[in-house]
Amino acid sequence: MNNLRLFFWCLFSVLVISCSDSEPAEQPDNGNDPGPVTPDYTTIPIPSSTQRSGDANKGYTYLITGDYMSSGIPYNAFLLGNGQNTENLLKRSGDNAVIPHDFNAVSAPNGVKIVAPNCLQCHATKINNELVIGLGNQTIDFTVDRSNDLSRLSNGIVLLYGQNSKEWAAFQTFKRSLEAVGPKTITKSRGVNAADKTTLVLASMRDKNTLELLSQPAINITDEVIPSDVPAWWLLKKKNALFYHAIGREDYCRSMITMILSTIDNVEKAKEVDVKFQDVLAYLKSINPPKYPYSINSGLADQGKTIFTQKCSTCHGTYSSNPSYPNLLVSLKTIGTDPALSDLYTTNSAEMTYFKDWFNTGWFGNSANGLKVVTQGGYIAPPLDGVWATAPYFHNGSVPTIEDVLNSRNRPDYWTRSFRSDDYDPVKLGWKYVRETGKVSPDTYDTTLKGYGKMGHTFGDDLSDNDRKAVMEYLKTL
Repeated sequence: MNNLRLFFWCLFSVLVISCSDSEPAEQPDNGNDPGPVTPDYTTIPIPSSTQRSGDANKGYTYLITGDYMSSGIPYNAFLLGNGQNTENLLKRSGDNAVIPHDFNAVSAPNGVKIVAPNCLQCHATKINNELVIGLGNQTIDFTVDRSNDLSRLSNGIVLLYGQNSKEWAAFQTFKRSLEAVGPKTITKSRGVNAADKTTLVLASMRDKNTLELLSQPAINITDEVIPSDVPAWWLLKKKNALFYHAIGREDYCRSMITMILSTIDNVEKAKEVDVKFQDVLAYLKSINPPKYPYSINSGLADQGKTIFTQKCSTCHGTYSSNPSYPNLLVSLKTIGTDPALSDLYTTNSAEMTYFKDWFNTGWFGNSANGLKVVTQGGYIAPPLDGVWATAPYFHNGSVPTIEDVLNSRNRPDYWTRSFRSDDYDPVKLGWKYVRETGKVSPDTYDTTLKGYGKMGHTFGDDLSDNDRKAVMEYLKTL
């Protein structure tokens, strides 16, 4: 059931696609694509917005045991296919004690006990063999079609329960999502996420107001997948916009629950989850980054702090006893990193026209707690709390270490890593990797592909080797 697990990963990167009145004016849709809108600003401050408050403890409980996903695999069928998991990393009890940490055992609306994915599919992973909740899962492998196992899984459920059973009915919404998403979310390299494309596919399957499944997709979806990395949850408390392209504005809870589109079949369930996610948001804001586990040269770090303050703090903020973070959206011309993910939202394609309308005028945007997405182009300069643990770097995970971020001339065109959590490089600050001369396997990151580029952010190139080491030593302290 490995491909099934990969599909679950795809559902939980919590992305939304939409627009707002502050984006560039759209031309009438005459069937022609004018290309991406290139922003002509340098940086734009992102305004803050009031967020709903909640109970962090309740939020954690709902996150790891809640029924926000309402369709999935019958519980006994899941155990039969996967066996009991004895790690119990979250110290859960009951049915959840013997399934992996990134699944919840819940009751479907018809009363059937099912196993469904939780948010930790994409937002928790191990580093140095320790599970870190809130750390983006950079071991993901979307290089295969996650619907490949669907026929075998379906046949197994029919064999166990029968095609007229409640168990088969509880599986149906998930099954249909898997059929649609799997073939459309295949990436070129392991480690990146297909969340943007997943959201596009899922929205094409549902009525924008009732969220009920359509008899067939409303539009045709292309096969191209623009990859992204998964940002750390603990950064959320500082940011005025969600996601690398900063499109997620206004109500964070409504943006976060877009992942339920894979399993719900009515708006009433969405309303229930929406209320409970204000507690989940409170929990996410309570998360702190992991401490750097190795030694730090305090004298060198002090030197690095001075250099960082002079060269980096304007965009990335300060981290003293009185920290600051400017929340700046940086234009593509200024940052120079791979533009494909940003361009996805500023191109007047048929897909974007449909989904802008779907989110702006449907339940997710047109309600009291509506999301609002601003597609201005560019990428947010993120906070750097816990940056040592968040390799690989950039919005597409194209750069394996901080040393390579600070020296663009040294970035590999092709690189392969082991994907072992204990294969961390405390010298370069990131993942140990092998520089390749070409693509060796799906585990090889190929920066020559569209959306996978390593270019841009050359602001550290003029640092001396000693100054670069000092900045890296300081970053260990954040």
